[in-house]
Amino acid sequence: AVYRELDGVLDVVNGYSGGSQATADYKSVCTGTTEHAEVVQVAYDPSRISYGKLLKIFFSVAEPRKPEATTIMDEMIRARSIREFPRICRTTLEMKQCGTPVAEPSPAASSPKTSGQRPKESFTDTLPAELENENSTGYVTYAVEVLNRNGRGAGLSNQARVLLAPTLPPPQDFQAQVTSRGVVLSWTKPTLPQQVPDNIHFEIRAYRREEGSPHQTAVGEVAIGGEPTLTDAEIQWQKTYEYHAETVSVVRGPNGNAARLEGDDTPEVKVFANDVFPPAVPSGLQAVFSGPGQSPFIDLVWAPVTDADLAGYNVYRHELGGEPVKLNSEPLKTPSYRDDHVTAGKRYLYSVTSIDFRGNESARSEEASESVP
Repeated sequence: AVYRELDGVLDVVNGYSGGSQATADYKSVCTGTTEHAEVVQVAYDPSRISYGKLLKIFFSVAEPRKPEATTIMDEMIRARSIREFPRICRTTLEMKQCGTPVAEPSPAASSPKTSGQRPKESFTDTLPAELENENSTGYVTYAVEVLNRNGRGAGLSNQARVLLAPTLPPPQDFQAQVTSRGVVLSWTKPTLPQQVPDNIHFEIRAYRREEGSPHQTAVGEVAIGGEPTLTDAEIQWQKTYEYHAETVSVVRGPNGNAARLEGDDTPEVKVFANDVFPPAVPSGLQAVFSGPGQSPFIDLVWAPVTDADLAGYNVYRHELGGEPVKLNSEPLKTPSYRDDHVTAGKRYLYSVTSIDFRGNESARSEEASESVP
């Protein structure tokens, strides 16, 4: 494509030399086992462009690159698959070239992947203590450069910046307990280091993941000096969740923007959100007799219960010395009830309970009494 743009170039044909014609394709050649070399045939007018210029351009662009190999991980994967040599580059300054690499992972080859799912490569860089101490609020920049057998490279991959702020160990004694308010997370309050730059503070952040799902949701975060607890009220009952927490270093820059660096995770804690918690106990129960001139009945009213999973109410009645008996056959949908099975000369005592959709029933309310003349 580069040659076709040049004045004086008449025709360009790409191909391979050496090896077998059966394996003279890009995918096979990239394995590094076919003994092919990538070549180009150029027809040109020497009066308009020189052979030397064509060679110079060729050796500046001839290093083949797979189109998708653009990230740090892609460069390392590509190096593994075609027997090239990755170099890990690191600097605290602007990176224009690799310089002296911090590591050169083994170039052992692996078979090309045909499933469509890319393999993963990783490298852990243990930073020198003096580098972290001298740049505690700065950044370190990484890139990968891949060299072929001849020591020629195609340039740096994309660059990734990592904050050098200090991190704290994950919270200790991390626990999750199911309550009527949701899942309550707790931990032991960490100890802060003695010397911390003024523009750095620390937070505890917790995450929730539904069992079987790869996706996690942030529950919330609290300052490291605050109460060591968070409540996750966004759960769904009868599901299993896994929780973990981490310490986050927050670095505030001179322009007021904050950068966050996550520390190591706690082990995951699994809980089953089993709803065994009844709704609130009804309150404010009143009982009023119908009055003269009407069929005898006693009206009951009480304050509504606002629990989200409320299914209704049950009403109980008894006479002095007797056991309470439920009056309704189905949960009442409204906070009122009319008892028209009353007898003159008797005094009745009433109480009310609330019930949720899973059948959890509250304790009985305070009693209200009324007499039938």
